[in-house]
This record gives sequence, structure tokens and C-alpha cells, in this order.
Amino acid sequence: MIRPDHVEGNVPLGPLTTLGVGGPASFLLRARSEDQVLEGFEFARSRDLPVFVLGGGSNILVSDSGFDGVVIRIELRGVSALEDGKITVAAGEDWDGFVAGSVRENLAGIECLSGIPGTVGGTPVQNVGAYGEEVSESIVYVRCYDRASGRIVELANSECGFAYRTSIFNTTDRERYVVLATTFQLAPGGEPRITYRDLAEHFAGREPTLSETREAVIAVRRSKSMVIDPDDPNRRSAGSFFKNPIVSETKFDAISSRFGGSVPKFPAGEGSVKIPAAWLIEHAGFHKGFIMGPAGISTNHTLAIVNRGGATAADIIALATAIRDTVRREFDIDLIHEPVFVGEFR
Repeated sequence: MIRPDHVEGNVPLGPLTTLGVGGPASFLLRARSEDQVLEGFEFARSRDLPVFVLGGGSNILVSDSGFDGVVIRIELRGVSALEDGKITVAAGEDWDGFVAGSVRENLAGIECLSGIPGTVGGTPVQNVGAYGEEVSESIVYVRCYDRASGRIVELANSECGFAYRTSIFNTTDRERYVVLATTFQLAPGGEPRITYRDLAEHFAGREPTLSETREAVIAVRRSKSMVIDPDDPNRRSAGSFFKNPIVSETKFDAISSRFGGSVPKFPAGEGSVKIPAAWLIEHAGFHKGFIMGPAGISTNHTLAIVNRGGATAADIIALATAIRDTVRREFDIDLIHEPVFVGEFR
């Protein structure tokens, strides 16, 4: 049985998230070892309660009623360098801290993922990506607790089902696996990947160092209020609230013809293209700085819905719904939210 000091009761979850909204958890367990993760599930089973696994809280929206169950907050720590750029990182480690350390050690492969808030454990779940890189390109395997078998397993990259912002961890096997650690293969002395337009223009054709690339990425993210800055009024967000939709080339051509061929796009496989959700949102009438009560759109980034101060989860949902419904009406495209919704939403 878990010792009483492992479990807290009726804990507000809003302060544990970057959006800063949401009600309490019936129970919160801070897991600082793999054994404590297993104990958390045993605690929940003994009381027939559901479990939500919480990392850095940067990509979730908690309902105003909170979560009637056990929240296990993953606080595992540790970074182990293996050989030839291979590194195993515990799930509770700060993601950007790990990126910064890799850049200092001249290890390439994740420098364009600088400045992303959250913990390492959340990155394989969402297949986090930005500025031309995805975390799946560097993952060797993911160490997990398998709730179905009750065992700790290691899943190779090929078993994780990585695709754009998805994996088995948030699709086919959602809630089955709990990420405990991830092993990455980085490139010692490798060159940064400069494919994102803003970065290419920033460096004007010259080859930057990994450190220069990291600094440039953070500068771009800061200009869009996509780093955690206590002085930024846009700081209370969950990052990009909607995924960039993938549509058929036929649908894209129909939309593009309405706008004189000026619609941006990115390749997304044969017969498909990806349209920036930010473009759709803006052309549906929702501009940067748009306000709906205590919720709003970031003044620097159309994809970020922000808590302007005192917002509830219902306020965030109301704005997200207005955006989604308008985009659907104007473009016949359904935007899919990126944050995980925790608790009951009506």
C-alpha cells in the first residue's frame, strides 16, 4: 500500500498547466521513480478510479470540474549518455533543458525543437515537431509501463506508429502506455537542419552552428509568444491549439482558386497537402489579439488560444468552438484540437 505522503487529495490542476485553468484532481501522486508510477496505478485500482498521467502540463486543457480520479505526475529524472550520440532521458526531465545540453555537446538532431515547453515524456506521445524537425526522427526506442500487461516494455521506433503529431500513444493505444524514458540517437558534430523559411532567411544562405540555430529558433518562438515568459501577456496558453489539417489536392485547389492562388501549403504525401491552420483561422475572421471574454487569441500567434486572466475551461472551449465552426462553414475543413482534454466537457 502506498504511503500517505505519496498522495495528495483535492489538488487544483490549473496551476500545474500552462493554460492555468481547470478544477481539482481527486488525488495527485508525484511519481519520482518507476516503482512509484506502478504504485500509483495500484492505488487507483484499489479504489476503482480512473488515471490521468501528467507531465509538464503544456499541452492539456483540464475541465472546470477537474478530474474525478488519480493524477500521476511523472517526475522521473536522469540523463544517461550511452555511446556515439545515443542518450536515454527520463520522462520527467525538462525538454528544453535536454535540447540545450545536447547543443552544448555538439549533438545534432533536435536543435530546431528548442524552446518547446514540457517534459521529455510528452514528446513521443505527440511526435513533437517544429521548424523542419520531428522528435520521431531521433527516437530509437521508448521505455513504457504497459497498463495492459502490467509490465515495463521497450518499444522500438517502428512500433510507435509515428506520424504528423501522432503516435500509438495518443491514437490506437491511447492510455495503454505510460512513457518512462526515451532513448535518442543524435549526431555528434552534425549540421543543423535549416529548412524552415524564417530560419533560412535569418541566416541568408550561410551555414549556422547548432548554437546559432537554437538561438534563432528561440527568437522566432519568442516573437510568437511560444516560449514560457512570465512577462508575456500571451504566456497562458497550450501552444498551438489546432493541428494543421491535411486535405486532398482537389479540395486545396478549390480553396486556392477563391484566393487567387495565394493559399500556403506544404507536401503531405501523394494526392494530399497540408494547409496552415493559422491561415484558415485568420481568413475565417479570427485575427491575432481577437478577444472573447477572458479568453482570446495570442497577439503574436493565431494558433494559440490564451487565458487572458481569470478564464475558465468553458471560456477556452467557447472560443475554440467558435473558431472551429467558422472554419468548417467557410472552408469545409474540420480543425482538430492539439491539446489533450482532461475531465468531463459538455
